Amino acid sequence: MDTLILFARAPRLGCVKRRLAAGVGQVAALRFHRGQLGRLLRMMRGERRWRTEVVLTPDRAFLPAPHPVLPQGRGDLGARMQRALARHRRAVLVGCDIPGVTREDIAEAFRALGRADAVFGPAEDGGFWLVGFGPRRPPRPFAGVRWSCAETLADTLGNCTGHRVALVRRLRDVDTAEDLRALSG
Repeated sequence: MDTLILFARAPRLGCVKRRLAAGVGQVAALRFHRGQLGRLLRMMRGERRWRTEVVLTPDRAFLPAPHPVLPQGRGDLGARMQRALARHRRAVLVGCDIPGVTREDIAEAFRALGRADAVFGPAEDGGFWLVGFGPRRPPRPFAGVRWSCAETLADTLGNCTGHRVALVRRLRDVDTAEDLRALSG
C-alpha cells in the first residue's frame, strides 16, 4: 500500500522552526508548528487511499497520534528523508510547514508516481514541500543538496537524471516570518 510520511520535529519549545522563531518568537513558532502538525494528522485521519505514518525527531520523542510514529534516525536532512522513503515501495513525504497542502495534493502526488519514478512539490523559495519515489528511484537523491536555499529543488532534480520526474503544484512553505506574513497578507 502507498505510504504518506509526515516528517516532523517533536513539538517542543525552542526546538522547532528556528528560522521562523527568529522573527516571531519561540512560542509563536511552536504554536504554528503544533497547529500545522495537528491539522495534517486530523486531515489524514480515516484516509483509506494510503497509509500514513509520522517520522519524528528526536528519535525518543513521544507524539500522541492516530498513526504509527517512527524515529528519523541519525544523519543530515537528506539521509533522514532517504531512510524514511526507502522503507516503502511507493511513498510520499511532506513536512508540516505547508499550510496550503490538501488531501487532493497528496492524491495527485501518488497518481503522478503511476507515470513517474519521482514526484516533487516545488516550493516558492526554490525548495520542495513534497517528495515521493516509486520502486525505480534515484540511488542518492539528496547527495550534495544545498538545503534551505533557492537551489534545493534544482540540486535534487540533478540527482534524478535518467529517471522520470513529475511536479505537482507549487506551494509556499513557512520557514521565516516573511513567509508567514506572505500567507496572511
